[in-house]
Amino acid sequence: MKRLFLLFAAVAAIVSCAPKAQDNAEAAPEQSAPVKIDHAAYSSPNAEGQQRIYDYLKAHGPFFITTVDGDQPRVRPFGALHIFEGKMYIITGHVKRIAKQLAANPKVEVCALNGTEWVRVAATLVEDERVEAKKSMLDANPNLRSSYNENDDNIAVYYFTDATATFSSFAGDGDVVKF
Repeated sequence: MKRLFLLFAAVAAIVSCAPKAQDNAEAAPEQSAPVKIDHAAYSSPNAEGQQRIYDYLKAHGPFFITTVDGDQPRVRPFGALHIFEGKMYIITGHVKRIAKQLAANPKVEVCALNGTEWVRVAATLVEDERVEAKKSMLDANPNLRSSYNENDDNIAVYYFTDATATFSSFAGDGDVVKF
């Protein structure tokens, strides 16, 4: 019962901290040509901190990711996580609602719970369309190969940027890690 309460408390924390959707009354910015991103060139500015968060999320999974759908926060469990080329990745499918939500607003919060301690990670996710990134994620999580193939159009892998993780407990906020 205590664990269930903690899970509800963590979900409530995620929902209360979900990124806000842009006001629909604002005029849409003028569209320009897409910017080509060199995904291989980016790596976490704090590899040690990123590894600490990766280890925590892997040890205390599943972890929960919050996105925004219009003005409604959406929370769902994830379990697959991988570090490739110095970046921490998650995986989903383009046909899933989360992919559409991330295309509209790539800001997320992630939460994982370990008894009376939890971590919240505020970050921006960047999609990496490269086959190498998709293959690496699937090689690290072979159980997902029944659902995804690195060469199909459905697989979507995202890495974390501008990430700030906050460790908390019922005693209060603790350590902050930027990666």
